[in-house]
Amino acid sequence: MTRANPAGSPPEWRRFVLLFLSAAAVLGAVCIGLVAALDPYGLRAGPGRAQGPLMDGNQRFMYPQVARSGAYDAAVFGTSTLRLLDPADLGRAFGGRFANLSMNAATPYEQSALARLYLSQDLRHTRPTTLLFGIDPTWCEPDAAERRLTFRAFPAWLYRPITAWDALRQVNWQSLGTASEGALYRLGFARARLAANGYAVFTPPESLYDAARAQAHIRHSQAIQTAAESEPGYRPTPADAPMPALGWLDALLAQAPAETRKLVVFPPVHVSQQGAPGSPAAAREAACKARVARIGAARAATVVDFRIPSPITLQDTNYWDPLHYRLPVAARIVAGLKTAQASGRDDPAGAYRVLAHAPEVPNEPRSPPTSR
Repeated sequence: MTRANPAGSPPEWRRFVLLFLSAAAVLGAVCIGLVAALDPYGLRAGPGRAQGPLMDGNQRFMYPQVARSGAYDAAVFGTSTLRLLDPADLGRAFGGRFANLSMNAATPYEQSALARLYLSQDLRHTRPTTLLFGIDPTWCEPDAAERRLTFRAFPAWLYRPITAWDALRQVNWQSLGTASEGALYRLGFARARLAANGYAVFTPPESLYDAARAQAHIRHSQAIQTAAESEPGYRPTPADAPMPALGWLDALLAQAPAETRKLVVFPPVHVSQQGAPGSPAAAREAACKARVARIGAARAATVVDFRIPSPITLQDTNYWDPLHYRLPVAARIVAGLKTAQASGRDDPAGAYRVLAHAPEVPNEPRSPPTSR
């Protein structure tokens, strides 16, 4: 027989519920405080304020704080086909302090959002000296305005001006994990996933390069592409189909200050990924490049095309797979961009073509980027 509760005392279940809710509230407050203190997504980053370590595996969460930091007066925007461009090499070639903000498989919309965030900063702190945009075929897809995101989470709120309420947006399991990794980093028990300027070598070490395996990747991808084009329902994109995302590129170049050096590059992919001569794909690529060249010419940008049959793209051993070149090629791209900007002429060795050229504009005196 159950004993009755003494008069005036709460039932056991009520004490349990109150204890549970109290413990949950305390634990929740601790988690909120931890995330707010460690600031895993750099909500407090800005000119004169420190940027935290880049610990999250999704670059889309990490790069907004780099763009807002005010520590970099030059930046690269693109996909993984530009990720290997070393900011140190770019700084030696063009001057300035570079951040590489190229994101894996980023859509034109995502790249544009990040570039707009970078350009929206107080120009007294981060007046850009150089902007480099990478153009992949996605920029010229007719449905680019509809296919804005990928399966990767895209935190649009991080690409807008930060408000006090945004501190609560980052209270979730992902942020807690990232904040915990940040704490381990500060204690010396973990390494940052990316350098403070966004750079990382995402390909395997060069010492592990396997030419036969790389060639197998290239041939397999080529076979898949050929099979897809052989399907009964395959319809190639017409050369004159719309290219809505290029309007975003035009707007970004127009937003940049007049004295900013603007470079637009078609990265070098293996020749198997380029349209075969005389094919609808080649006609579409040519139309895309022609329009980008017109935009570049109108906005005083230099447009350099590495996406051609060349000593780089015809050599299988320059690649890990059809899209991703090796580290030595990245250094060749930087050197080629420097020469193309200086001369305005095609590469005599055939590595690139200059589709539009903007002579250097003398820079106005400016304050150096704010140190972190």
